[in-house]
Amino acid sequence: MAKLQQHEMEELRAQLESEKVDLEEELSSHGRVLNDAGDWEGSSAGFEGQEPDPNDVADQIEEFVTNVPLVAELEERHLDVAEALEKMDEGVYGLCEECSEPIPFARLKADPAARTDLEHAEEREDL
Repeated sequence: MAKLQQHEMEELRAQLESEKVDLEEELSSHGRVLNDAGDWEGSSAGFEGQEPDPNDVADQIEEFVTNVPLVAELEERHLDVAEALEKMDEGVYGLCEECSEPIPFARLKADPAARTDLEHAEEREDL
């Protein structure tokens, strides 16, 4: 399998950088950053300076319960995208984490943060 060409790497980098920005926007609308490491947690709008209505509190709790798993999923994807960008900088992007063979461009184009080729991705799903 051929190594990725420069124009392919540039295309994939642009996809990853765009997705990273989108994920950060989505994360900030459903959660907040916890620390300098970039860990996120789900949140909901708070009530400041007034006695909250019980219905508003129930809505806030429901929003929080919805946001927590959503933020966890978005954070996981954000970490995958950030790691893919790091791999590009290190010159090891596009190699399957299981067999070290190049991941086909078509797979990377479909999911630029892919860690494995299709064969190994299916094996990981079976676990």
